[in-house]
Amino acid sequence: MKLAARVNRIKPSPTVAMAAKAMAMQASGIEVVSLAQGEPDFDTPDNIKEAAYRAIQKGYTKYTPPAGYDDLKDAIIQKFKRDNHLTYDRSQIIVSAGAKVILYNLAQALIEAGDEVIVPSPYWVSYTDIVLLADGTPVVVPTTEQEGFKITPAKLKTAITPRTKAFMINTPCNPTGATYTPEELKALAEVLAGKNILIIADDIYENFVYDGISAMSIASLGKEVQDQTIIINGVSKTYAMTGWRIGYAAGPKDLIAALTKIQTQNVTNATAFCQKASVEALIGPQDEVQKMVVEFDRRRRYIVDRLNRMSGITCSMPPGAFYVFPNISGLFGKKWQGKTLTNSIEVTNFILEEAKVALVAGIGFGDDRYMRLSYATSMKNIETGMNRLEEALKKLQ
Repeated sequence: MKLAARVNRIKPSPTVAMAAKAMAMQASGIEVVSLAQGEPDFDTPDNIKEAAYRAIQKGYTKYTPPAGYDDLKDAIIQKFKRDNHLTYDRSQIIVSAGAKVILYNLAQALIEAGDEVIVPSPYWVSYTDIVLLADGTPVVVPTTEQEGFKITPAKLKTAITPRTKAFMINTPCNPTGATYTPEELKALAEVLAGKNILIIADDIYENFVYDGISAMSIASLGKEVQDQTIIINGVSKTYAMTGWRIGYAAGPKDLIAALTKIQTQNVTNATAFCQKASVEALIGPQDEVQKMVVEFDRRRRYIVDRLNRMSGITCSMPPGAFYVFPNISGLFGKKWQGKTLTNSIEVTNFILEEAKVALVAGIGFGDDRYMRLSYATSMKNIETGMNRLEEALKKLQ
């Protein structure tokens, strides 16, 4: 059977692939510590689960309006006003089966062959492949650790061409934790002002910031920037609801209408009772979120300290999200079982086989000198993982 050419343009998600490999090893009786997947280990708060139970009992188990229930749209509107000082109406909101589906539908609605999307690297693994699946061209703009893993206005300006259709910004960032200041966002917005370029703001980690930092959506800079921006968000990370698959977006009415039209032909709608639970998540008590942030901060400091004590690894302190992105280029050239390690895939495979710790190679995020570790898991797992990693590194020659 001849498959469509688009299938060969992309690779399976490396985060999902590594998590699956770790689960397969565990199923075969091998004890693996997984620091691969970005999934909070906290349970979904009880008030949210109870809202789902009530919704099921009331019969919310059928199809819903394609763009989502009105009460959930209203809760999202309330959230944007409360947290981001942004005003939207229902026609500017869409709910879907996870933020990734919205990004995919957005690419299908916006991008045609020859269109370019500027993507700063390191980037979340799916950004570039979603663009490729829409016949677009991802224009990857490398950033450096010295720049805080943030794209500069000069680099952004250089990357813009007559074919540029969109600019992707993720703050706080997966995988680096990079978090843009209001001044940095304003400088980027000034480069894009007056240009027919959509700003795609992935704000999914907005609540996970540390050291007194506040995350700001670029859309909050003013009406003109808001009109040029679509915000992608969801309940998965903030409320430990990854399996509930509820994402949402806010943006220009015509674009939201196009996303809704596409959604009628793929997922149809997000799960009914999960939508009702998400209303409670967004407008109910928010104290459990802050508890997660405090615990993530504790884990963040521990894992960075441990990594920086290991030979061949250096790790900067991430200001946001729940990942660390250590530089492992100091391990390149070392040998294990007679084989020389030359890239991030070989290093993470060595760690998985020798230490039984699952991590994700940096090449999947656009920088082969690094690897990603998630600290959205228990402190016990992190401590065990760091102990195993430290012992495994001693076996390198």
